[in-house]
Amino acid sequence: MAFAWLNEDMKSLRRDFLPPQLERCIRSNGMDGTVAVQARQSEEETQFLLDLAEQYPNVIKGVVGWVDLRAENIDERLAFFAQNPKLKGVRHIVQDEPDDAFLLREDFLRGIRLLKKYNLTYDILIYPKHLAVAKKFVEMFPDQPFVIDHIAKPFIKDHIIGDWEKGIRDLAAFPNVYVKVSGMVTEGNWKNWTEADFTPYLDIIFDAFGPDRVMIGSDWPMMTLCGEYGQVIDIVRHYIQRFPPSDQAKILGENAVRFYHLCLVCDLNCHGFTASLSFSFIRFILSTYSHQSPLP
Repeated sequence: MAFAWLNEDMKSLRRDFLPPQLERCIRSNGMDGTVAVQARQSEEETQFLLDLAEQYPNVIKGVVGWVDLRAENIDERLAFFAQNPKLKGVRHIVQDEPDDAFLLREDFLRGIRLLKKYNLTYDILIYPKHLAVAKKFVEMFPDQPFVIDHIAKPFIKDHIIGDWEKGIRDLAAFPNVYVKVSGMVTEGNWKNWTEADFTPYLDIIFDAFGPDRVMIGSDWPMMTLCGEYGQVIDIVRHYIQRFPPSDQAKILGENAVRFYHLCLVCDLNCHGFTASLSFSFIRFILSTYSHQSPLP
């Protein structure tokens, strides 16, 4: 099953990336676990990620999957997947939709309205051109937890901030909206970037959202196009050295635990989590996979 967004520049990703590889990355970089986020818009992949979370509980602590929020039977599909406690949220690849106002489609909104019923979050994957629409979107759902993926993909390679800043600050005004500092390297110069390239964007993100609503992310394995796992994570880890340790702990993991209702410590008898807790957000790129039986 092909990924529509995988182009020739990304041909190195046309192979399997699985939890054992990821575990080596996170352990060597002081991470305690990950949240796996969908990369293909199919229920089969959602189930596949949930199965991986069961097989590798020390690596995958939660899943952000995909269901067709526009479907007539969306309540039934959400009820089915929400039976699995590892499903924490859903995402739609809005950035690839030809309709720039996709987030405001009534059939899509009908699905969003049901998420709170199942205690599910929603990841907003958009480009800067969608930020004004995203503001109208989140305004409709003051009680629904949202997180902006990849800081809404500003034009880092061209050092452009422009309207992206206004859009980000508008969204930050809603207390139920969080943001992931992830996916930045793939918006920069893939082979010739420095940590300083991202500083102006991080300055705006942290000024707008504060340390309580920002989560670190890796965007593994996409980030392998641009560098090593540790190099990419260090962009944020080095930047947040200016904050007190308590705020660093929030950004590196505690905010993710709170937002996604993660019980990573279920593996540790649920005694709570430590200040050293760290999470990254990843998505698996898999060239092939099989599903043992049709989904009900």
